Amino acid sequence: MNDEEITIKTSNLTKVFGDNIAVNQLNLEIKKGELFGIVGPDGAGKTTTMRLLTAIMKPSSGEAWVSGHSILHEEEQIKEKIGYMSQRFGLYEDLTVMENIDFYADLYGVPQKERPLRVERLLGFSNLTPFKDRLAGNLSGGMKQKLGIACALIHTPEVLFLDEPTSGVDPVSRRDLWKILYDLLREGITIFVSTAYLDEAERCTRIGLIHKGNILMIDEPAKVKAAITTPMIEISSPYARKARDMVSTIDGVQSVSIYGDRLHVAVRDREVISVIMGVLSSQGIEIQGQREIVPSLEDVFISMVESGS
Repeated sequence: MNDEEITIKTSNLTKVFGDNIAVNQLNLEIKKGELFGIVGPDGAGKTTTMRLLTAIMKPSSGEAWVSGHSILHEEEQIKEKIGYMSQRFGLYEDLTVMENIDFYADLYGVPQKERPLRVERLLGFSNLTPFKDRLAGNLSGGMKQKLGIACALIHTPEVLFLDEPTSGVDPVSRRDLWKILYDLLREGITIFVSTAYLDEAERCTRIGLIHKGNILMIDEPAKVKAAITTPMIEISSPYARKARDMVSTIDGVQSVSIYGDRLHVAVRDREVISVIMGVLSSQGIEIQGQREIVPSLEDVFISMVESGS
């Protein structure tokens, strides 16, 4: 990848809070026009990574560059190039949709003559035009997120950082938000998004799985799912939790995760499957069905965490 193609680059980026290593020697390269997702549970280091890359927070060690500017020495230049929506985006609930957008236009120094076209376009693609005079405090959760994205885009940034933009948002609004992101991608904007939803991660061009500050893997979602090369089976049982406790002790079982009344079990080889079924049968655990499956991103993540990868 040529340097001209790289929009975000980190070199051993690290942040320590006391005894807690929130981000541990992060190394990644994100190219222009990419939708990159950093994926992991709460406390994994996603927000800290984003605050470092947006030059809001200084690293303990290491370096990063965003749009060619150093987070250590060129914070103001970076802030001119990016849009950033935090988990608690700073909407003013006693201002209308339009007043919030105007406020951020003032904040970013957007020239008055350029505003009408930009505002019309942002309201249009976020479907907020009918609500431009509504107080932000009276918007639904999904509409607030759309307004947050519109405010972050008012100065036409090169890179958009979104920290868990769909957290707590209903499924329809989640779909609408992702449509907006795809529209932005077509315009060449680089998007760095964090999410705890592994199903959403499949929408990204590449993802980085993060756990306790450490990146486990960076690749395209399909290639991440292919990281589990051993067989995986799904077992359905009304006693799934009891079955999980038994299965996890069997030699050759690499990981077990539970989804309601189903278990996803990664095994060393297919011979282990018959051992599992024999153990459950001997213990009187009712099995309603079993089949071999393709691992999901969640299966891969759990397997990597449990194996210490």
